[in-house]
Amino acid sequence: MAATLALVAALLFALAATLQQKGAVTLPAISLARPRSLLGLVGQRTWLLGTLVLLAGYVFQAGALDRGRLSVIQPLLVSSVVFVLPLGYLLTDQRVGRREIWGASAIVIGLSLFVYFGDPEGGSSNASNTQWTVTICVIGLLSAVLLAFGNGSPSRKAAVYGTVAGILYGLSSSLAMPTLDDLHEGVGTMLSHWQCYALAVVGVLGFVIQQVSLGTGRLAPAVATVSVANPVVAVLIGVLLLDERLSRPAWHVLVAVIGLALTFVGAIVISLAREDRHTASSDSADASAEMV
Repeated sequence: MAATLALVAALLFALAATLQQKGAVTLPAISLARPRSLLGLVGQRTWLLGTLVLLAGYVFQAGALDRGRLSVIQPLLVSSVVFVLPLGYLLTDQRVGRREIWGASAIVIGLSLFVYFGDPEGGSSNASNTQWTVTICVIGLLSAVLLAFGNGSPSRKAAVYGTVAGILYGLSSSLAMPTLDDLHEGVGTMLSHWQCYALAVVGVLGFVIQQVSLGTGRLAPAVATVSVANPVVAVLIGVLLLDERLSRPAWHVLVAVIGLALTFVGAIVISLAREDRHTASSDSADASAEMV
């Protein structure tokens, strides 16, 4: 059930990203340096629809996290890169080539290996306040450094901002574990702990930064970087803070790690293929303009 909910969440996240990108690409450049540029998104019906779909995805993700382990649920969300291919073709006229198909196949095979052989066991839903503080500070510093190098070409901006959004989503998913655990005891109990407020702040920051990434018009690198950074951070937190461990024997762990690496390679292949095609299209358009 947890895996099924995670896959539904991945599908909804892919649909949301496609709709939000379609709504954002018609606007002038979106930048954190100009907060008012983000307000223009509110007037876009397609973007608003994508946001509603995104919220629905969060609901399914929360249900998955409530029933499963963080280090399994988050890697399954990489499948959103697979779902975004047909959605991009249908909704934004993006072509799907042979390299994208190979990349999608690698993701499916890699996730299958990870889920079947990984089977994380043990773990808890919370960590000490000191551990959370150190983790949040490290992630905050890393995000700030990445954002400092986020300017440049649209592709670079999409990748860097997408990576930061994925890092923040991985942290927010980790914070959702103790928050959901507290919610079972009542809303009052949940609101009495700081994790739910940190979850809200980190989630909103990730959402805003992702809109900047999608606003570049480079859907593939924006989605791929989010989908890869998110589970990497979540798995690290699951292992280092929440004491989740992969199943034994050792060769199961090895196959699971290989499967996870294959998943990330597939996401990168899709991103690079899309970027190469976009660059070729731009060069062709520039050449045609020069001839005219």
